[in-house]
Amino acid sequence: MRFSEPLRKNGDFKEVYGIRRSFADRYLVMYIRRNGTGKNRIGVSVSKKTGNSVVRHRIKRLVKEGYRLNEDRFSSGLDIVVVARNSAADVGYREIESALLHLGGLHGIVL
Repeated sequence: MRFSEPLRKNGDFKEVYGIRRSFADRYLVMYIRRNGTGKNRIGVSVSKKTGNSVVRHRIKRLVKEGYRLNEDRFSSGLDIVVVARNSAADVGYREIESALLHLGGLHGIVL
């Protein structure tokens, strides 16, 4: 991720959730918050209800890869938290990438 950093601390996730600006589709929920820097920070959250650790990690990798390949299309200066829904466990990369770009478009952050 050339223009982005990971979002790792629980407090950072809570700040993004606190804005309560989110959009959702069948597979993902996306929260955003302006961070006042020139870089994006992205975090991915997958519940244990979604599946075992292999399934959860696969979903995280798919979301991160979808973001990485389309990173130049996203506006900068954002904290982005992507929460995977249970239905994301059964889909492939194309569906996850499509959902990510769709939610970015709803937020108005995809150029």
